[in-house]
Amino acid sequence: MSGSRAALSVVLITLDCAETLAHCLDSVTWADEFVIADSGSTDGTVELAAARGARVVHQEWLGFGKQKQFAVEQATHEWVLCLDTDERVTTELRASIEQALTSPTQHAYEFARCNRFLGRYLRHGEGYPDWCLRLFQKSHARWSEDVVHEKVITLGTVGRLGGDLLHESAESLDSYLAKQNRYTTLAAEDLIQQGGGVSRLQMLLSPVFRFVKFYVFRRGFLDGLPGLVHIGIGCFNSFCKYAKMIEIQRRQESS
Repeated sequence: MSGSRAALSVVLITLDCAETLAHCLDSVTWADEFVIADSGSTDGTVELAAARGARVVHQEWLGFGKQKQFAVEQATHEWVLCLDTDERVTTELRASIEQALTSPTQHAYEFARCNRFLGRYLRHGEGYPDWCLRLFQKSHARWSEDVVHEKVITLGTVGRLGGDLLHESAESLDSYLAKQNRYTTLAAEDLIQQGGGVSRLQMLLSPVFRFVKFYVFRRGFLDGLPGLVHIGIGCFNSFCKYAKMIEIQRRQESS
């Protein structure tokens, strides 16, 4: 424990993340514990984590939400900070976290995430502030069981901290598009399983509303070409998700 603040466990899930994990852990060396739930890395991730003092627990893949909740449950301390391996805690965010944990007024806190895309940190549109609830008491909050776009669920109000969490994604546009294709498939399947439906009108209008909201009103145009590409892919994701839902519905009706 640092000073009089509450002890903090940093929690991550990993699978072949050796290239990004070291920088992530370097940004939170001030934490009291590092807990990693690994689902079968073969690239040296486990060895790197152990060498840096992390406690690594093997867990076969459960889906994003369930995997992250499993990792949280392995933490020794009540307060947990959940990170992805390609994220970095800035000096300003560290100061806000430590101040909050010195005299907590909430059971959970969120902060802004700044996303790097096509070599540029996005400061508008969908890319920023991208509020993330990642710091919480594990007895008062938990990860949802969503297979994609998982989120922390908590009762009561949520505090907001200053400072940014940097999302340092270095993936190529090709790999980013491939990931988005997987995510839209998972999202469509999840919505269908929950009994959701979709119309052609919704499929057509959702991308339009998304573009107007984030590119115009949230001023995504100020992020230049990366901002335009980012919202373009986001709008296409909306279209694809609903198109895939329609495809699934048609398969179910014909079976």
